[in-house]
Amino acid sequence: MRVFLDENMPRPLRHALAGHEVSYVEKEGWKGKENGELLALVEGRFDVILTSDGNIAYQQTLA
Repeated sequence: MRVFLDENMPRPLRHALAGHEVSYVEKEGWKGKENGELLALVEGRFDVILTSDGNIAYQQTLA
């Protein structure tokens, strides 16, 4: 599974996800991107996005 960690997630979490392909904002060069732009970049490239942003569901139309 391809997992993406948002800026607000601790990087050491990737070690707990052994067996999965894990990337994160800095690794992809997407630091500072707004939620909408970030979701568009993640879509189709990752299966899961992990975030602690509780407002993302209200800021974006999530399918």
